[in-house]
Amino acid sequence: MIIKTNKAIPASEITDPLVFQQRRNIIKALLAGTLLPAAIGSVSANTVPQLRWPALTKSKHSTDIGLITPPELVKNYTNYYEFSFNKQDSTELAQSLHTDNWTIEISGEVEKPGHYQLEDILGRQTLQEYVYRFRCVEAWSMVIPWIGFPLVDLIKRLKPLSKAKFVKFTSIYDPENMPKQRINAMLDWPYVEALRIDEAVHPLTILAVGMYGDALPKQNGAALRLVVPWKYGFKSIKAIVKIELLNRAPMTTWHAFAPNEYGFYANVNPSVPHPRWSQFSERRLGSRFFTPRRQTELYNGYGEQVASLYSDMDLRHFY
Repeated sequence: MIIKTNKAIPASEITDPLVFQQRRNIIKALLAGTLLPAAIGSVSANTVPQLRWPALTKSKHSTDIGLITPPELVKNYTNYYEFSFNKQDSTELAQSLHTDNWTIEISGEVEKPGHYQLEDILGRQTLQEYVYRFRCVEAWSMVIPWIGFPLVDLIKRLKPLSKAKFVKFTSIYDPENMPKQRINAMLDWPYVEALRIDEAVHPLTILAVGMYGDALPKQNGAALRLVVPWKYGFKSIKAIVKIELLNRAPMTTWHAFAPNEYGFYANVNPSVPHPRWSQFSERRLGSRFFTPRRQTELYNGYGEQVASLYSDMDLRHFY
């Protein structure tokens, strides 16, 4: 389903049908994972694509550009408990997940609920590269060049109602291809995460469909994942199939499992330790063996942009 509007659109702003179809073909190839590096590029709504990823605009919010973690580390070191508790095994096991014809269900406090094909959503977006720090609650970190678009752009098109205070995300439930969903009773499936609405519409918050100039690998969250760079990694939910706008905070997967360990907000904070380890420092993956641990920054170093969201909150209580 394509998001529609009743507002009259000037003829000068209507995308040429040939350009639109070319964009759709590019997006289909991206979602199918059949693109080669440097095979496609910017999919700006106003120009014919140059068919090279290097043409993608780098977001102004990008950071640590010279310290990008090697892609082989990021693609083979990921927590994906629906497949395995072992970071390396999940890479191989995730390949069984079907990511073609990906559909997102939109519901809740919005004027435009429904089921939307991901390719139609992306057909209305201009993808950019976002080089972000990624900090895991396990005290290791990476720097990753994501490809995606601001979540706020989608939310605006859905026309949220004034009652919408939170955004809930649900991952795919596929026990046939996700073995831990069949046998692991530790967590409730499917995986659920949520943000407060002001966090969701913050310009740093993105939905990602690619990384390292290529399609998003299945083990890293294909076909669509959330990326919230100032929060611990478990907030950046993978394989999103449902987005709900709610007037009350929903229960999320890790907060339900261990609320004293995994808070709803999960903002990176070196002053608030995990019950079993310190969060004061982190191990940057890809650094040399004798490289000292990196001191963790409040909000993962994005405090200048996001601290105002929490100015009236006790960060030790709302962790």
